[in-house]
Amino acid sequence: MELVQIEPARRALAPKPEWLKARAPVGENYHSLKRLARTLGLNTVCESAQCPNIGECWHHKTATFMLLGNLCTRRCGFCAVPKGRPAPIDFDEPRRVAEAVAKLGLLHAVVTSVNRDDDLVGGARVFAMVIEEIRRQAPGCRVEVLIPDFQGDRESIRTVVDARPEVLNHNTETVPRLYRVVRSGARYERSLELLRYSKELRREALTKSGVMVGLGEETHELLAVFRDLASAGCEIVTIGQYLRPSRDHLPMKRLYTPREFAELKAEALKMGFRHVESGPLVRSSYHAHEQAECAG
Repeated sequence: MELVQIEPARRALAPKPEWLKARAPVGENYHSLKRLARTLGLNTVCESAQCPNIGECWHHKTATFMLLGNLCTRRCGFCAVPKGRPAPIDFDEPRRVAEAVAKLGLLHAVVTSVNRDDDLVGGARVFAMVIEEIRRQAPGCRVEVLIPDFQGDRESIRTVVDARPEVLNHNTETVPRLYRVVRSGARYERSLELLRYSKELRREALTKSGVMVGLGEETHELLAVFRDLASAGCEIVTIGQYLRPSRDHLPMKRLYTPREFAELKAEALKMGFRHVESGPLVRSSYHAHEQAECAG
């Protein structure tokens, strides 16, 4: 009797909805910005975190520069930024970032970093230096910083705030129940306290935070996070869909629809935020210039 090998049927992947499709990274502006970053030895979170909006943003000469190298000292389950033991902090990096900002003629520069839990004070110094350098090399450019939690170290937070960025952003990322699996090494209350303390130090600066959806959170948990952020003095909130970077990262539990994003935005606005950016492809720095203008 002849044996017949039967292969298990492969489950066909569902096509990606139209509203989740991003612009492909092509065009002269994209390639020129990539060359500029390489020439100056800079990293962008757009590339390192595999942001879906890189095509659109780089086409419009908008990029989020990533300080303190390209290796993060934490292992968050959602993040595509490489992990490992970083090289010593490069204190010339702020000058080169500012040079790139000036060459691009940016009116609103967004700067973030990897986590450097090995040197909290040094990391904060680099943020302060890049703000000062951008002011020197690109006068009139508004500066937005997306900072790590610095393990709650108040000296480090004050160092950044004292450099007077126009927008101070720190992402909450998810609901408290999911912190242990989503944000390795982070604490929900620590993130809220950072936003509260930053606002206490400088009332006139805009504070901002971002949340991902699709990791298994419930709607009532999201609304509780929005209320906490509003109570902490946060004025801008971004809400975006979590997209799994690879099989090594946390699985996506649910895909929210554009209507659901609109409903979350409406609920958040009721809590008093000046601006809410909510949508499937929204990320912290997506349309950052317009967000800041809308928030005044």
